[in-house]
Amino acid sequence: MTFSPIEHNASLRIGSVEFVSPDELKVCLDLEAPDGISANAGIPRAFPRINSYVLIATEAGYIVAQVEWIAIEKTPFPKRKGFQDYGLVDLPYPTRKLRANPLGILKQNSNNQFEFQRGVQSFPSIGEPVLIPTDQQLQAIVESGKNRRIKIGSSPIAGNAEVMIDPDRLFGRHLAVLGNTGSGKSCSVAGLIQWSLAAARPKDSEPNARFIVLDPNGEYTKVFKDKGRVFHVGSDANSLQVPLWFWNSAEWCSFTQASAKAQVPMLKRALREIRSGGGRIASDVDLELRRKISSILISLRTQIRNGDNYEGWKFGPKLEAYKKDIEAFARHFSGHTTTLGEISNAITKALSFPHQTYIKKDGCIGYNDFPVVNIEPIENVIEKFLTTIGGLVFQNDFNEDIPLSFNSVQFADHIDNLAREDSNPHFFEFLVMRIRTMLADTHMQSILGDTVDMTLEKWLKTYIGDNNPTNGCVTIIDLSLVPAEIVHIVTSVISHMVFEALQRYHKHKKTSLPTVLVMEEAHTFVKKYKEEAENQSVSAMCCQIFEKIAREGRKFGLGIVLSSQRPSELSPTVLSQCNSFLLHRISNDKDQELVSRLVPDNLRGLLRELPSLPSQNAILLGWASELPIMVRMNDLNKSERPHSDDPDFWNVWTGKDECGNTVVRDVDWEKIAADWQGRIK
Repeated sequence: MTFSPIEHNASLRIGSVEFVSPDELKVCLDLEAPDGISANAGIPRAFPRINSYVLIATEAGYIVAQVEWIAIEKTPFPKRKGFQDYGLVDLPYPTRKLRANPLGILKQNSNNQFEFQRGVQSFPSIGEPVLIPTDQQLQAIVESGKNRRIKIGSSPIAGNAEVMIDPDRLFGRHLAVLGNTGSGKSCSVAGLIQWSLAAARPKDSEPNARFIVLDPNGEYTKVFKDKGRVFHVGSDANSLQVPLWFWNSAEWCSFTQASAKAQVPMLKRALREIRSGGGRIASDVDLELRRKISSILISLRTQIRNGDNYEGWKFGPKLEAYKKDIEAFARHFSGHTTTLGEISNAITKALSFPHQTYIKKDGCIGYNDFPVVNIEPIENVIEKFLTTIGGLVFQNDFNEDIPLSFNSVQFADHIDNLAREDSNPHFFEFLVMRIRTMLADTHMQSILGDTVDMTLEKWLKTYIGDNNPTNGCVTIIDLSLVPAEIVHIVTSVISHMVFEALQRYHKHKKTSLPTVLVMEEAHTFVKKYKEEAENQSVSAMCCQIFEKIAREGRKFGLGIVLSSQRPSELSPTVLSQCNSFLLHRISNDKDQELVSRLVPDNLRGLLRELPSLPSQNAILLGWASELPIMVRMNDLNKSERPHSDDPDFWNVWTGKDECGNTVVRDVDWEKIAADWQGRIK
């Protein structure tokens, strides 16, 4: 039997409009409307249901509205169909009502296919019939939009229609994945990367994609260890390397807590000079020799200037050690052998002064305390030598933020030297001490230390990706064992290096190189801070680089994905720049309040379901989706999931899992302690 359009609509009717506003529609449900399962849409379907869709016919097509709440009201004078003309009045009875938010228009094209368009131009009048959508219409609503290239899940409230997204929209204008621990957000992030690569992968080759994941907990290492590049704290080939000469002046000032009035200008001057050092030397060999001998002599001069009584038991051996180093360089340092010889002779004279040496009981030479008059000639000849070669040759046209390689020990010596030339050298003692303490920490040096074979070009190829990229599409940077004192600095340096690299790529190529920067546990590194503070902390400085990326990254092809369980602690600037949101279960009141402010008023009712969302379910809204939608994310195999499962206490306690398999947790603290103390290489 064939139904006319009017008869077809009548069969789908569930009620009528009784209140209209630009952001709200109230509907009175018919007595005959389904109260549990609807069969009039073609197949059995749960109705009424929160966050499901209803249609209102207008001259422009069907208005699509999303159900926000359903209620029962006592109506004293009901108006049932068929009784209005007889003047009959029934006793009061409960009337079901619902509120819906208008989202857009569903139109039928020339091919009788439905197409959804966001926005409503004309609203219905009172009494217009409200319809339940058919399967075809539901599919058209959920599967709306162009360039739907990546399937991320299905919609349980829309007949399990496929939820597909446009990656340009999802990653190009920044994405925030928010939810409580255990809600599935880490799996969603890992899935988005894997599903994107799988959808873009050409035959017999890898896609030209770049994902850089900053992973504070080491969750993603096992997922991508065979699919990309994984860097961690250690001494093997995959050791994380972020050399000190990558740091810009803001990062140096934040880490050293330099005061704005005196220390910051001096620190920037030292950076300019150390980065420009050697610019006038033609030979790289001569440059390296000059740097090494300058560093040794500046260090010796510092030791001399620090001496009060030059205690012989420790100052004598130091002079002997410096003498050996200087004599070794005297054989190789071309053009200045005579002057180096003068320094060596001055040290020898000080060490062999008749009243200075004595024979110990064991036959070795000992030293009495050195008088100043014996030491001053050494400092004088050092000054003469440094003047002869120009000390560290500096150029004035260098910027302190250009990543030019320099020796970190030499940098500390140079700052110390500049500080002693100041009228108030004690102002800089803490600054120098903090730098030297960092340089002496072997744990930090494995990450920040000077590496001979690490160049800027090599780092960019390794961490951002080589051409096409031949070395993998995903870079996992495991920050789990990075010392707490430098973890924010390391994160900031990596982020600003990636951002500036893509800026310069755009400058030279006149186009962008699409790259995605993923920040797990973003509330730790993108935490809101007090802007009025005079000296910004390292965490504030780390947040500031993400704010800059959020504001400007899109122009250079850099998108960010923030994953966090505490959205209320995130920087408002970064969150406001995120145009798409994937919201998992959120229970905290402050977090719910923050999230509700990110969406339009007429969609806030949708977020009321956040506290009760099951794991693997989320609400997708924003630029990446034509309309807010409930989505059940695709399944991931166990090998594809991040290492973020809940601890299995019971299985370990009992020694067996649910399937009866043996669960073993052997403890080998000796091996762990050896690794912790650096005894395992």
